[in-house]
Amino acid sequence: MGSTDTIRWGLVGTGMMALEHIANIKLLGGGTITAIADPVPACLDRAQRAIGHDVARFADSAALAASGLVDAVVVVSPNFTHRDVLGPLMDAGLHILCEKPLATTLDDARAVATAVKGYDRTFWTAMEYRFMPPVSEFVAQIHAGKVGQLQMLSIREHRFPFLVKVGDWNRFAVNTGGTMVEKCCHFFDLMRHVVQAEPVRVYCSGAMDVNHRDERYDGRTPDIIDNSYTVVDFANGVRAMLDLCMFADGAEQQEEILATGDKARLDVLIPAGDLVFSPRVGFLQPKQVSRWHVETPPDALAAGQHHGSTFFQHRHFAAAVRGEGPVIVTANDGYRAVAMGLAAEISARERRVVTMAELGL
Repeated sequence: MGSTDTIRWGLVGTGMMALEHIANIKLLGGGTITAIADPVPACLDRAQRAIGHDVARFADSAALAASGLVDAVVVVSPNFTHRDVLGPLMDAGLHILCEKPLATTLDDARAVATAVKGYDRTFWTAMEYRFMPPVSEFVAQIHAGKVGQLQMLSIREHRFPFLVKVGDWNRFAVNTGGTMVEKCCHFFDLMRHVVQAEPVRVYCSGAMDVNHRDERYDGRTPDIIDNSYTVVDFANGVRAMLDLCMFADGAEQQEEILATGDKARLDVLIPAGDLVFSPRVGFLQPKQVSRWHVETPPDALAAGQHHGSTFFQHRHFAAAVRGEGPVIVTANDGYRAVAMGLAAEISARERRVVTMAELGL
């Protein structure tokens, strides 16, 4: 597929995140959405209204894959369906952008990553945080040596609770993999991306203390973590920490990421889009802090809830589909992020350190 070819897009799953992908595919240009699949007719109706023109509608990924109507597919179905959904799409030889997490169990994530090794089409795990313009600049500065030798990485997300999804599937760890997989695989992927090493051990202290405690679904109480601290030791000696709170709706900054090396500290603030550089100058010396803003195009900001990242991710994915760029986030990246999240879930539940070797990594 060359640079002038129009990509025929399909979506499997037409819930809330699908609407963000639709908006960004339309903004990107160079393609058209031709087919959607979902077992829920009301979701198909809503997605078609967002698309703005008639598209083929299917009940599942197998029917969409067999239609011959698409070149590339975005998988936005519930987490626990991913492995089953992906099989027919891969059998049909389609280019695939699969939303995070890659899967909800270690076996499923490993199976997908193994299958992709012999796949001759583009397979990309969606990890939007890598593509937020301020975060991309932050990572580039670290890799260029801005802070010297990186020693510590701290990520804080203080945000709102999980939103309501069709069938309330995201209220239970059996469907999501648990909060540390569903939500935090983004951050574990970002840790690996920044640190450029593999994790060795994970310790997580977390629980469901505030959110969803008064909710019942067919007599069941939700079981997803709503706050946690997670520490990760990497093979190169770098330590990373994730501070998660999902009942901090009033926080001015939803995400703050801090990288500290032997020469300086660099912070990135979202949604402000600011980077803050703090060199080491000695305890009694005047501080020499500098701050600059990384602009995100307003149309990309308006096309979703992930600070413009979905647009830039689609741009890179489309380039890979056309053979004009590499796959930046692989199935192996998705697998390893799931493994880190599952290690954190085990750690929180069993109140112990979990080594990645226990999970076969």
